[in-house]
Amino acid sequence: MALFFSPGTTALLFLTLSLALYCSIDPFKHCAISDFPDFVAHEVASPRPDEVLWERDSQNSLQRSEIRFLNQVQGPESVAFDSLGRGPYTGVADGRVLFWDGDKWTDFAYTSSNRSEICDPKPSAVSYLRNEHICGRPLGLRFDKRTGDLYIADAYMGLLKVGPEGGLATPLVTEAEGVPLGFTNDLDIDEDGTVYFTDSSIKYQRRNFLQLVFSGDNSGRVLKYDPIAKKAVVLVSNVQFPNGVSISKDGSFFVFCEGDIGSLRRYWLKGDKAGTTDVFAMLPGHPDNVRINKDGEFWVALHCKRNYYSYVMARYPKLRMFLLKLPITARIHYMFQIGMWPHGAVVKYSPEGKLVKALEDSEGKVVRSVSEVEEKDGKLWMGSVLMNFVAVYDL
Repeated sequence: MALFFSPGTTALLFLTLSLALYCSIDPFKHCAISDFPDFVAHEVASPRPDEVLWERDSQNSLQRSEIRFLNQVQGPESVAFDSLGRGPYTGVADGRVLFWDGDKWTDFAYTSSNRSEICDPKPSAVSYLRNEHICGRPLGLRFDKRTGDLYIADAYMGLLKVGPEGGLATPLVTEAEGVPLGFTNDLDIDEDGTVYFTDSSIKYQRRNFLQLVFSGDNSGRVLKYDPIAKKAVVLVSNVQFPNGVSISKDGSFFVFCEGDIGSLRRYWLKGDKAGTTDVFAMLPGHPDNVRINKDGEFWVALHCKRNYYSYVMARYPKLRMFLLKLPITARIHYMFQIGMWPHGAVVKYSPEGKLVKALEDSEGKVVRSVSEVEEKDGKLWMGSVLMNFVAVYDL
């Protein structure tokens, strides 16, 4: 028996089949993972948003921040001050570390010896992604209070150090236990000169950080650099996007951020628990860097707050894999991941892991993104790997 369809039904059937064919072929390579044939989606044990209780900042306090150095810095991830209180110093997207002398920005240091015209200024921080592995990408910055040396976690060049006069930084370590550093991210320095730092992934470089987030890859590591032995050892392995690091005021532990799960994890350095880890705090969002203030409290920059879309994607990797194979760009997936619009948020925790303060710009009107929070003289200095300014908030 012959089947007959109305013109409308035929058109709908044709469009449906055409869409299915387009999605399966993806002729224009819009798929977020089209260049990653070995991409694997891992489950992330992230809690539901309503399971992490916190008091929201209904005043959107970060909207009162002052925007400084607009269009003078691209992607200032980390903000640091030297032992004399000078600065800020910040690493930017073209591979340099800049110093604010009170009047202007000057070049202080750089991490790559292969710089060329491809590292010249570009219109946005994202514009540098293609050549980051050549120009370098300094992320976490810390000064050694004993020597005045600046330690740099460069996403591609590894862990480096430069003296108080600046210049080309010296590589300290580019591998640990025979495995190259893939995405060196942040660091902190103990009183004896030991450096604790993170390698966010051994599979994905920073220029593919969106695919790293989408994957839930668990190849990240937390490491220790011994300045006497001049080598690094792995302290914690199989971490999903380890990021910021900060040593406690009493030196008994350090905390590091688990970006995908959205937590602060504590690694004990002293006492009966030395060498073990536990959960210090579950965060109301997904973190970037963490910094300690003079009172021993921890400021955590949140890349975005928790939302149910990212929770479902975290818990159901097969669904995530299906959606990622559709011809939808990585940028659109990213917007869903962060809740559809950029928004800044920072939270402060006590030395015992209790949430004591939350500040946000939930509308993204002024502070659209925060990568790090540095407290100094009653002000919060906020850098962002994505923005073209530094935001300053009066406490």
